[in-house]
Amino acid sequence: MSQHAAPSPGRPSQGAEGPWPPRSTDRSSGWVTGGIVFAGVLMLLNGALAVLQGIAAIAEDDVYARVGSYVYELSLTGWGVIHVILGVLVLVTGYGLLKDMAWARFAGIFLASLSLVSQFLFLPYAPVWAVIMMAIDVFVIWALASRQDQVGQSDQRV
Repeated sequence: MSQHAAPSPGRPSQGAEGPWPPRSTDRSSGWVTGGIVFAGVLMLLNGALAVLQGIAAIAEDDVYARVGSYVYELSLTGWGVIHVILGVLVLVTGYGLLKDMAWARFAGIFLASLSLVSQFLFLPYAPVWAVIMMAIDVFVIWALASRQDQVGQSDQRV
């Protein structure tokens, strides 16, 4: 005998919170849901590393050496403040993604895009690290943009 009540329209079939990760009738979207969880973890790590990167840029101007000249020049203290603020926002959004909050998906796409641009502009100071972070941001954007809400799809089929 099951402890849960029979599912009804608009009510999850397992517990008050529903199954985690959300189950899908479409077999191809299971890896996309896993990709969103992975994107949330990457955003948590990306945010924490951006905060540390920003603190290093604020604390000592000798930590980063400029590689050549660059059109978009900004002081290292300015870059440090940008990275700290952006890192905290990315951290909070990554936590929201892991909690499956609706706002976090759109905020994640926006913040990963901002992070991508800021890492591109930070290329003269840490070229290899910036390219790695840009690749992570691209994956996060793809994972968040490719998720399809299963509730919306089942309503359209009926």
